[in-house]
Amino acid sequence: MAVVLTLISVIAGGALAYVNSVTQGPIAEINAKNLQDGIKQVILGTTEGELQVETPDTLDNGYIVYETDRGTAVAATENGFGGKLTVLAGFDAQGNILGYTILTTSETPGLGVKAGTWFQKGQKGDIIGKNPGEKELTVSKDGGEVDAITASTITSRAFLKAINNAYKAYMNKSSDGVSGATHRVETTGEAIEPTCDLQPDSIN
Repeated sequence: MAVVLTLISVIAGGALAYVNSVTQGPIAEINAKNLQDGIKQVILGTTEGELQVETPDTLDNGYIVYETDRGTAVAATENGFGGKLTVLAGFDAQGNILGYTILTTSETPGLGVKAGTWFQKGQKGDIIGKNPGEKELTVSKDGGEVDAITASTITSRAFLKAINNAYKAYMNKSSDGVSGATHRVETTGEAIEPTCDLQPDSIN
C-alpha cells in the first residue's frame, strides 16, 4: 500500500509540474496582454491604437507607475470588503483622471464588483475628468461628492482611496523629475507586471 501511494504521489506531482510548465508561458502572455489593454483603456479610452509605454517604476510604497507618451497610469492596491482591490488609474499632465480599470478584485459579485463600471464616465459615481489634487475623492456619506456603490460603501471607500493614492504617487514621481525607466517598449511587446487575473470572489 505504501509503495502504491508513493507511486501515485510521484505520478501526480510529475503531472502537475508538467502542466505548470506548459501553461506558465501562455498565462504570462495573457496577463501581459490584459495589462497592456488596461493601460490603453485608462489612457486612450480604448484598447485600440498605439501607445508608447516606458518600463514601469515600482515605488517604495508599492505603487507601480507606467509613463506613456499620452499620460501616466498608476496601479494602486487597497483593502476592500472581500480582500485586495487593485486599481489602474490614468492621469493627464494636469492630474485629471483619464480613466480607470480594475486589475484584481475579491469583492462580491453583484455588489462590490460593480466598481469596474460604477465610477466610469456617465455612470452614477462618475469620477472621470476629476482631479484628486483639487479635492480628494470621497463618498457622499463622508462629506464628499461621489455616490457610493449601493450597499457597498466599504468597497467604494477602498476604490476611491486607491485612486487618491495613485494620484499622489503620480504627482510625487512627477515632482521628482526622475524616471527609473531605461527604455521604451510598445504595448504589444514584452510582459509588464503586475498580473491582471481577477481573483476568486468572496462573500460580501
